[in-house]
Amino acid sequence: MALGAVAPPPSILFLCTGNAARSVMAGAMLASARPEATVVTAGTHVIDGQPMSRRTRQAMATLGFAADRHRSAQLVPASLGAFDLVVAMAGEHVAYVRRRHPEVADRCATLRRLVRDLPGPEGGPLAERVVTLGLAGVEVEGWEDVDDPAGGDKGTYARCAESLHGLIAGLAPRL
Repeated sequence: MALGAVAPPPSILFLCTGNAARSVMAGAMLASARPEATVVTAGTHVIDGQPMSRRTRQAMATLGFAADRHRSAQLVPASLGAFDLVVAMAGEHVAYVRRRHPEVADRCATLRRLVRDLPGPEGGPLAERVVTLGLAGVEVEGWEDVDDPAGGDKGTYARCAESLHGLIAGLAPRL
C-alpha cells in the first residue's frame, strides 16, 4: 500500500455451528465496534432462515447489542473469497474450513487465537498480517474454543456473551 493510502475496511466472517448464538453475538459486537467493517455470520450446520435463539437475544440485550434482522445462514463456499478473515468460534469450525474449503484455510482461525496472535494495524495491511500467522498449518488447541451455549440456561448465554464481548474488544483494534 502506498504511503498515506487508507486501508480498505476489513471484511470479516464469523463462523459457528448453527449461526444462532456465538457467531451472531460476535458479529453484532464487532459491527458495533467497527461500523465501517463488513461483518457477516454463518454456520457449518444450519437450517437457513431461522431467527437467533431467545436466550441469545436476551444475552446480547443485557450488554447493549442487538441483531434483530438476523436469520441463520449456512456457510456458502462462493462467498468465502470475499472475506479478509474467517473467525471461527471453535477448533471444529477451523477443521471444517480446512477440510471443506482449503482455499481459505490461510485466512481462518479461532477468535481466541486471533486476539492473542494477530499483530495490530501498525504491522501493515490486514491481509499481510494474517499471512504472517501461517494459519493453514497451525495446530488448533483446546483453549481456543468459545463454548457453545446451546441447550444452556440464561446464565450460560450471558457468560458466553460476556466472554465474546471481551474477545471482540481485543480483536477490533487489531483489524
